[in-house]
Amino acid sequence: MRKNWLTLRPQPLPLSFRLDQRVPAVLLMLILVALTAVVLNVGQGDYPIPLLEVLKTILRLPTANADYPFVVNTLRLPRTLVAFGVGMGLAISGTILQGLTRNPLVESGIIGMNAGASVTAVTLIVLFPNVPPLALPLSAFGGALAVALFIYLLAWDKGSSPIRLILVGVGMAAVLNAVTTLLVTFGEINGVSQALVWLAGSVYGRSWEHVGLLLPWLIVFVPLSLMLSRQLNALNLGDDIARGLGTRVEWQRSLLFLISAAMVGASVATAGTIGFVGLMAPHLGRHLVGPTHEGLMPTAALMGGSIVVLADWLGRLLFAPIELPCGIITAAIGTPYFIYLLIRNRK
Repeated sequence: MRKNWLTLRPQPLPLSFRLDQRVPAVLLMLILVALTAVVLNVGQGDYPIPLLEVLKTILRLPTANADYPFVVNTLRLPRTLVAFGVGMGLAISGTILQGLTRNPLVESGIIGMNAGASVTAVTLIVLFPNVPPLALPLSAFGGALAVALFIYLLAWDKGSSPIRLILVGVGMAAVLNAVTTLLVTFGEINGVSQALVWLAGSVYGRSWEHVGLLLPWLIVFVPLSLMLSRQLNALNLGDDIARGLGTRVEWQRSLLFLISAAMVGASVATAGTIGFVGLMAPHLGRHLVGPTHEGLMPTAALMGGSIVVLADWLGRLLFAPIELPCGIITAAIGTPYFIYLLIRNRK
């Protein structure tokens, strides 16, 4: 059966994108889902706001209550935008790693990038609590990048093997998680309490300052990941085929690994360790638009953002007024999903 494809060639850029014909409709649907999730999350809380009033407030229209602008624009909207941005970053990272390793069960948490970002961020929180907020995403990115480079070097043997990348990453994750536990065990109580909440994965209390810290990473690395999606298609076919197609394999793999580490570092620094988003979003995206990364990358990004926003909404709703961190919700959903994928792919 012949597939229908759309080819996009932006005139100012030497690029072309080959998309499954389903992609535009799916992206439109996911944008609507994401906007609905944002409005639901902003309206939910101890002080519920009708959905229509949420829309009016966001659009700067007159509202029925003078308190709505403060609650929506100052307290809830930045938190929701952070959740969406973090979900996008983790989903893009997972899509890249699954393409590089040619393994659909891989994500940043499994191969140690989350652990690298976590150990450096927890070190700052516990040992240097007075550092400026900008230091946290930079340190987390440095930790994720250092782990990514270390994994890459240890997996090198006349070239980097996807299987070795996974095995070395799993070992690194175990070691770094042990170091994080050690820091939490012997740290000062106030810093440890903050670190434990952060490690659970939460967007509680996130403000426009956090949006501003996360946004530059997304502005730089999201378009870069989309531009390299064709190279990721080639790498996903295997090194020999990729070289035959003219791809500089190790250079492209290193650059994509760097993008994945940047996305993980910025996301983990902003909201802590929110697991399984990078596993679930690419899988769900493939069911909708297929495996071609030009369409899969934006689909997974929107899917990941929506997952984290809805997880935050459920965490606030299920046991209100007690809030569950969104990382606990994604883990509760992602763990059985991971087991299902293991069973389905056991052969």
